[in-house]
Amino acid sequence: MAALRPLTKRAALNAGSVVLVGAEWLPLDELAAAILKENKSFEVNVHLAKCLPLPVENEHTRPRIDLIVFLIDVHSQHSVEVVRSSLAYVDVNFFLGKVCFLAVGDKSVKHQVVEMYTLKQLADSYLSPLIPAELEGSREEPSFHQSFHRRAQEATRQTPLYADAETCVQL
Repeated sequence: MAALRPLTKRAALNAGSVVLVGAEWLPLDELAAAILKENKSFEVNVHLAKCLPLPVENEHTRPRIDLIVFLIDVHSQHSVEVVRSSLAYVDVNFFLGKVCFLAVGDKSVKHQVVEMYTLKQLADSYLSPLIPAELEGSREEPSFHQSFHRRAQEATRQTPLYADAETCVQL
C-alpha cells in the first residue's frame, strides 16, 4: 500500500480536508460533527479512518488531504499501537505542519494507561504537536474547535495575510 503524500492534488479554495485517524471505539464521528458545526468562512471537510493505509480503490475520487489528526486514547495502549502502525503509511513531507496528535481522555493521571510523556515523545519524534483534549463535557470545547479550524487552515496554507507594515517581513 502506498503512503499518503501531501500536495498531490489541487487545493480547494477556502476549504481543507482533514482525516481523523483513531481506533474504532474513539468518538471520531462526534468530533467530526462538532468540527463541522463550527461556522467559519473556511470550510473543513472531515474524513474518518480507523487506521491507515486508506483503500487504494477510491484514491482517484479522494480529495486532497491537508491535515491528518491521530487520536490517541490515554486509557488504551492499543490506540497508541494503532497510531504507530498507521504512521508508516504517511509520507515524510506530511510532518511539515500537516500532522498532529490528539490525546483524548480526562486529565486525571490515575486513570491514564498511557503516560503523556510517552505521547509527547511520539509527537516530538515526528516533529508534530501533541494536543491534550477532553472531548466529553468539556468547557473548552468551543475554543478547541476554533483552534482546530485554525490548524486546518494553516495546514492548507490559506491563512489570512496581513498587509500592515508591522507584520510584514521584507525578504
